[in-house]
Amino acid sequence: MQYDNGGELLVAHLESLGIDTVFGIVSVHNLPLVEAVDRHLRFVPVRHEATAVNAADGYGRARGSIGCALTSTGTGAGNAAGSLIEALSAGTAVLHVTGQVESQYLGSGRGFIHETKDQLGMLGAVSTYAATVTSARDAGHVLREASAAALATPGGPASVEWPIDLQYAAQADAGEAVPSGGAPSPHAAELAAAQALLAESRRPLIWAGGGARHARRELAALLEATGAGLLSSNSGRGSVPEDHPLVIGNFATDPAVRALLADADVLVTIGTHFRSNETADYNLKLPGAHIQIDADAAALGRVYPARHALHAEAAAVLPALTGAAVRADADWSARVTAVRDEVRAALHDDIGPQAALCDALAAALPRGAVVARDVTIPSSSWGNRLLPIHDPRANVFPRGGGIGQGLGMGIGAALARPDEPTVVIAGDGGLAVHLGELLTVAQERPRLTLIVFNDGGYGVLRNMQDKYGERRSGVDLFTPDFGPLAAACALPYARIAAPEEAAPVLEVALASDGPTLVEVDLTALGPMKNPFTPPVKIPAA
Repeated sequence: MQYDNGGELLVAHLESLGIDTVFGIVSVHNLPLVEAVDRHLRFVPVRHEATAVNAADGYGRARGSIGCALTSTGTGAGNAAGSLIEALSAGTAVLHVTGQVESQYLGSGRGFIHETKDQLGMLGAVSTYAATVTSARDAGHVLREASAAALATPGGPASVEWPIDLQYAAQADAGEAVPSGGAPSPHAAELAAAQALLAESRRPLIWAGGGARHARRELAALLEATGAGLLSSNSGRGSVPEDHPLVIGNFATDPAVRALLADADVLVTIGTHFRSNETADYNLKLPGAHIQIDADAAALGRVYPARHALHAEAAAVLPALTGAAVRADADWSARVTAVRDEVRAALHDDIGPQAALCDALAAALPRGAVVARDVTIPSSSWGNRLLPIHDPRANVFPRGGGIGQGLGMGIGAALARPDEPTVVIAGDGGLAVHLGELLTVAQERPRLTLIVFNDGGYGVLRNMQDKYGERRSGVDLFTPDFGPLAAACALPYARIAAPEEAAPVLEVALASDGPTLVEVDLTALGPMKNPFTPPVKIPAA
């Protein structure tokens, strides 16, 4: 195929991936790409390159596919690096296309505008794949190779740097396919031993991580066949809808769930990497009879020993386990459901007046609607655990733990699914990191409800300092008056200052066909019963 320039080639490639919306910032070093996208697709001009990647990430997660971000070279590509780290941590598919200086000046160190030393090395450090377009004949192949790498298992962001002279050049694309790597296959003996172990089990538990989101039907079949309890990491939430009576969810470190783990006679884990914050800094005890399934060979046995390590994609291997499974003891399944109800009731009580917001969101949101959660106390305490998730594509949050990324992810998700409401849960501190993206929301008018929990700073770290230290440092921040701020951005505004206000305010906001900024005044609302502190170790003096 022949294309007038690189932008026309890029558009053709994006259309082949089903991408209709691209996020980025226009620059002298990506102008042909942006102009072509804007002609044929939807180009969303975000206000920071980090948001371009976050929005592309959220777009891909909400669709269960891939998103695309366009940035400039040098500082622009550097600005995107933090968000690429998030996509790399989460294993989510993002095609990041960045400009580059003219090919004749690459690596010359002349100080060409927007040039940076070893940009490809920088991108390689924060991407699962990074490459340079070296001619107008290889751009199509590089784009296909990058997208294939992003969509592979375990996947992640793929970065392509494209010299500006080669963007303007006419493109000749041979269209050759990119070879795909074969799917991993477990050793037959290990699989047979895992089947035998599961066939003997009467008190089974399953732990679903992010790798389970591509095996929803197969996981549900195993759950029904065994009557096991289903735990999840934060990334695995929604792999089975969380209103299922056997879904305990993201409560592995709760005392009642620890007791279940202690009494279980087998644990099947699926695509979870046992992150520190979900295993009490790796102090959570798991059963010795552990069957671990993961498509990433490096993950097998890395954190916890696996009696039977199955290197495979979950959808391929779960039916073999289901076929060998027997039903759990009836009193075990009943205990699982009782624990599920117990941990939810305890958390609901513990968060005090914020329970009204959780309940109102659960009641007003359509089933499967996206809830994008920034790193903030409401997300960490109840948004990541108690607010029900019924579809993994609705479960959008920064898995790497970086603050300030939630709004960008929510913008991408809202534009990926324009016919249903999207909610963003953010704190005033996290929102301030990318406050300029309120202008993107004002310009693009997505169906997005931004709920800002305002406690005047970094509440998580404030609680840690109050609990473990004698003074506060860097946690109390100036916070804008969100009503006038919303008005300046032409955004509808509402305020919640009492539990009884949560349901009516959120019902109106979620019924809107455009954006709304909802401020939750945490001082007026009142405190949780117990201040939330993150599950991290503070060395004793």
